[in-house]
Amino acid sequence: MKSCIRLLGLLVLIVGFGCQSDRSRSERPQGQNTVRYATGFTLQNYQDVTVITVKNPWPEARQTYRYVLYKKGARIPDSLQQLPAIRIPIQKIVVTSTTHIPSLEMLKKVPSLVGFPQLHYISSTQVQARIAKGKIAELGKNQTLNIERLITLQPDVVIGYGIDNHNPTLDNLQSSGIKVLLNGDWNEQNPLGRAEWIKFFGALYDEQAKAAQVFTKIEKDYLNTKRIATRARYKPTVMAGDVFEGQWYLPKGDSWGSLLLKEAQGQYLWGATKGTGSLALSFETVFEKAQNADLWITSGQFQTLRDMAAQNPHYRQFKAFQNQKVYSFHRKKGKNSGSLYYELAPNRPDLVLKDLVKILHPELLPSYQPYFFMPLQP
Repeated sequence: MKSCIRLLGLLVLIVGFGCQSDRSRSERPQGQNTVRYATGFTLQNYQDVTVITVKNPWPEARQTYRYVLYKKGARIPDSLQQLPAIRIPIQKIVVTSTTHIPSLEMLKKVPSLVGFPQLHYISSTQVQARIAKGKIAELGKNQTLNIERLITLQPDVVIGYGIDNHNPTLDNLQSSGIKVLLNGDWNEQNPLGRAEWIKFFGALYDEQAKAAQVFTKIEKDYLNTKRIATRARYKPTVMAGDVFEGQWYLPKGDSWGSLLLKEAQGQYLWGATKGTGSLALSFETVFEKAQNADLWITSGQFQTLRDMAAQNPHYRQFKAFQNQKVYSFHRKKGKNSGSLYYELAPNRPDLVLKDLVKILHPELLPSYQPYFFMPLQP
């Protein structure tokens, strides 16, 4: 499962939205909630409605998905009548990925969440409190959602995602009259691009200005930390990942994780590789290149260095292990051991970047306490 999560988090999409030049006056854009970094969606505001365009919600998807958001009494232009229409602001929502949860929190819309598949994966204390009160329904697994229960909930919209074009559950929901919007946030490789998907949710709640405000704060903090990192006099060498089911998984050079290490002024040893997915290498291949790496950013599967050595005694041969320079996000767990990092980090790259700068160049952020990453203790 952890391997799957890592792999899902390291893919990229490109999106575009074409506009016709012969629209009537009522159909012309009246302004746009600018999407500057995300490549997976656009928001186009018309006089009475907003159109969300999502392209490639999974790798190599060939279809573009467009949705119309309208307020009570709004007139939907004739040219948009064929698109799925959703009345806003929505009151009840079902999301299907933990990466969707932080947007609801930051927009203060957690009470609108009525259902989620596999509730135990959620780390948010706000959401867990509502789960404990029976306010959020368990919907099974993402690929086999409990359709009967979901229909009973009557959400205004279900936010789904796909790994490929085969998701009969979402198709069945749409056939039952449930509105389904596809979300491709996990495909974004630019850290700020992932965070910008809060604007997707802001549009659903008719809170575009608020979503833009939240994102601008994240963007400002991220770029400020990036500027601070440029003061570094030395770029430590960094290795990443660890062995899972016989393969050593680590990010390729164009991936989200690799870019963050670069922005933090680290010398990621596989930073020159091409692609946005994960590399799956043998232990020997990694050891040959990374034996003397200064730092090691590992996964969240280990609690201590002793745990690492128990799984694979050869980990002890790395310089970073010997110098206790191995860092992990394992301490940030939800009530039921869900990983806060997988849930929140894509939405808060400013915190991830600060953590990495603190690890690589502690003198640049002397008073900062890392939010996600901590050194593994013996």
